[in-house]
Amino acid sequence: MENNLLPAHGSEGSLLDSLAGAPEESLDPTDWAAFRAFAHTALDDAIDFMSTQSARPVWRPVPAAVKAELRTPVPLGPQPLSAVYDEFKRCVLPYPTGNGHPRFWGWVMGNGTPDAMVAEMLAAAMNPHVAGYDQSAALVEQQVLRWLAELLGFPADSSGVLVGGGTEANLLGLCAARNTRAGFDVRAEGLQLGGQSELIVYASTETHYWVDKSCEVLGLGRRALRRLPCDAAFGMDLSALRTAIHADRKRGARPLCVVGTAGTVNTGATDALEELAALCREEGIWFHIDGAFGALAALSPALRSQVRGLEHADSLAFDLHKWGYLPYGVGCTLIRDANVHSQAFAGGASYIKSLARGIMPEPFVFANRGIELSRSFRALKVWMALKIHGAAKWGRLIEQNVRQAQYLAARIEREPELELVAPVPLNIVCFRIRGQGLTDRQREALNEEVLLRIQESGVAVPSSTRIGGEFALRVAITNHRSRRSDFDLFIDTVLELTRALRTSDFSATAAH
Repeated sequence: MENNLLPAHGSEGSLLDSLAGAPEESLDPTDWAAFRAFAHTALDDAIDFMSTQSARPVWRPVPAAVKAELRTPVPLGPQPLSAVYDEFKRCVLPYPTGNGHPRFWGWVMGNGTPDAMVAEMLAAAMNPHVAGYDQSAALVEQQVLRWLAELLGFPADSSGVLVGGGTEANLLGLCAARNTRAGFDVRAEGLQLGGQSELIVYASTETHYWVDKSCEVLGLGRRALRRLPCDAAFGMDLSALRTAIHADRKRGARPLCVVGTAGTVNTGATDALEELAALCREEGIWFHIDGAFGALAALSPALRSQVRGLEHADSLAFDLHKWGYLPYGVGCTLIRDANVHSQAFAGGASYIKSLARGIMPEPFVFANRGIELSRSFRALKVWMALKIHGAAKWGRLIEQNVRQAQYLAARIEREPELELVAPVPLNIVCFRIRGQGLTDRQREALNEEVLLRIQESGVAVPSSTRIGGEFALRVAITNHRSRRSDFDLFIDTVLELTRALRTSDFSATAAH
């Protein structure tokens, strides 16, 4: 195939002369001093943005004109840096999710910190490829993983890896279970050729939907997932689990993994982890814990007992961009047996073979612990945060969030127009407007309308869920900037909107 970038065939000397004379370019600035001034301005703007979040609405929708401006043809030629940055400040910066704001309590999102923002910049400046190699970034990640294992009660010789978020972290735990407990060599034979029996995964009805997605991705299929009922506190029913395991064994299926949860996404409930661990040991089943946010309650001496049993898991997944308060995205998988972890994922090829010396004196450490080969320097923001603040402060902030949840729950219980719809063991508060005198349909419409108006007003961002089949407002508190006054403002606004809607014709309209 002809290559039009090369000169026509001729003597070797003429080819070299032609190539040597070709212009060469770079993506570095031609004027470093001007770029330095721009970068200082951008950093100042970022600090201003972060330090003034509470003065802005929590969230506001992106205007149609801005959406139209962002839908532009691919830029084939250059634009002035100042023009690009002006567009960023006009069209991008003013319209975030809002999860840095002290009254953002939607879903379970961290808020970011100033020091982590700088760490992200420094990590980008270094731009290391953290598959392994003899380099500082790999050493920092190893240290961070040792710290996290110690804080959560895992053995000193356990293994781990930092990933982009909780879904991947949980997927790796379930993949390790599949690859080591299937009863045959899944990696070599695959499920179609090697599987002599159906592999079964057990989780509660409150387990996050990552488990459905992971069963699909791993080739187990949703049919392999047993969703078990919960008790009154929204923890997995152990009797139902034992019955399901025995029934599956009797029909020739192979129980593979039990998924326990430390801090369910709906209500913050925690399964009976110690009892689940004992059952899994008795039955010879892999025990995985989804601790997406709840696992880090172990950093608080006052809350540690609520998540007792983490240390017995074969694998544990959690996010540091939730109750670690760090910017997206950094999750973690810990696996008790380092050999099992490596056997589940290790691979290689001639172009990544380690040599006796040089930059790669040993096989890729982190690429052999998961599915990523190309990996960013996620560990730096964790390392800096723990060095600057200490794990004890994370624990105190987690306790603060739980006290705030208790404060909010007490305020709700004090208001005749509101009611709690689930226990509040940790940091999630689910409630609804009673709507006395309304039909079920009208009451649901009222609750939904109040939620939407709260979000659209910019006062606060809670989210929604269903508890017992009924619509509820859900407040998930993983915010180090929140204060009790924020929750007072939120409840006052909920009541004000409720009363305004009740005195309008909204209820009659909702009935139709």
